[in-house]
Amino acid sequence: MNMDIVLGLQWGDEGKGKFIDLISEGYDITARFNGGANAGHSIQRNEKRITLKSLPSGIFMKNVQNVIGTGTVLDPISFRNEILNLKEFDGSLEPEKNLVISQKAHLVLPTHKLLDVFMEENPEYTTIGTTKNGIAQAYSNKILRQNLRVGDIESPDFESRILHILERDYRFLANGDRILPSLEEISKEFFEAVDFLKKFQRTETEIFLNKAMTEGKKILAEGSQAAMLDIDHGTYPYVTSSSTTAAGASSGLGVSPKKIGEIFGITKAYCTRVGNGTFPTELFDKVGEEIRDKGNEFGSNTGRPRRTGWLDLPALRYAIMINGVTQVILTKADVLSGLKSVMVCTHYELENGTIEHISGTLPENARPVLKTLAGWEGEISSLKNASDLPEKLKDFISFLNAELGAPVTYLSTGPGREQILKLNSK
Repeated sequence: MNMDIVLGLQWGDEGKGKFIDLISEGYDITARFNGGANAGHSIQRNEKRITLKSLPSGIFMKNVQNVIGTGTVLDPISFRNEILNLKEFDGSLEPEKNLVISQKAHLVLPTHKLLDVFMEENPEYTTIGTTKNGIAQAYSNKILRQNLRVGDIESPDFESRILHILERDYRFLANGDRILPSLEEISKEFFEAVDFLKKFQRTETEIFLNKAMTEGKKILAEGSQAAMLDIDHGTYPYVTSSSTTAAGASSGLGVSPKKIGEIFGITKAYCTRVGNGTFPTELFDKVGEEIRDKGNEFGSNTGRPRRTGWLDLPALRYAIMINGVTQVILTKADVLSGLKSVMVCTHYELENGTIEHISGTLPENARPVLKTLAGWEGEISSLKNASDLPEKLKDFISFLNAELGAPVTYLSTGPGREQILKLNSK
């Protein structure tokens, strides 16, 4: 088993980047398998914080090779800005040397982002709260077979083919009273960013990764967004445009499921969500506001305040089931410290029974049933040993171990990469 997977089990923002940053030094390769610049993995290093979007979280490890896989979509403009921001954050990093990009990854074009904005603001379309990064437009054109890929940037007719698409999209967008940047402006910025992209290694990453595994190298596959935002299995239509599950790692990287080992699933001790969509345990009171403020629950990409709510076990069990999660990583327990009681949704009641697993479909008459657990006191962010955790927090973790069917093996106690404890659950 040469490839392990890290993915989110809720609606995103669970702390995947921090955990990957922590464990990636034990791997030879970290690889992104889905999504694009709509992902926001926040990492704290040397008391500074940076948000990675398209880059794998192992980019800080100089001895780790990083891969942007085939299942992703890449925006050259956002990519250039992210690289420049990374170098400003840490001038010792040389991503040109330890980053490989799939030739088959699809490109996000400037008009894709403009079309995202158009659809979000047009009442003729469903408004879902997208990040407006053009991700859905790129994936939809991929499915329609109307898009270009990273490998096409070396084609002699690349510029003319791109201009054809940009001009076609622009004509559609200009048919109205919308204020748009000039076509010349967005085209110029895009082609300059493509020239910057050419500095980086581009290859058939499926072959690259499988060859590495035959050589005994270990891969860590990094998911973007989270299981409940999966295009097939999430809370549709309020989902992302790619496969966020463990199965998506296999298809997005071209690695056989037979080669997958551990599947790490990340969950907060409570729930959050950005944008529209079902959220049965959402809090609208002072407790919800306190969790939002204490947990700094604002979107990494957008800055939007996240919706907050109690932990939803039916949704969590579902995510663990469809992903085959082998280890659960619990984050943000420190945010709940000081509450006299903590609520957890254990199941949903219907007129004719109960539901213990929910997916993207939940009957309108379903009522979340909340269980009250004792809260825990004390500052846990400085603890170095799991044995020193408050007894009530240990009870909370034991309760989750009994409910989820997969053990909680790590506990995050704060935002820093060193603030994570290994538990004796496996």
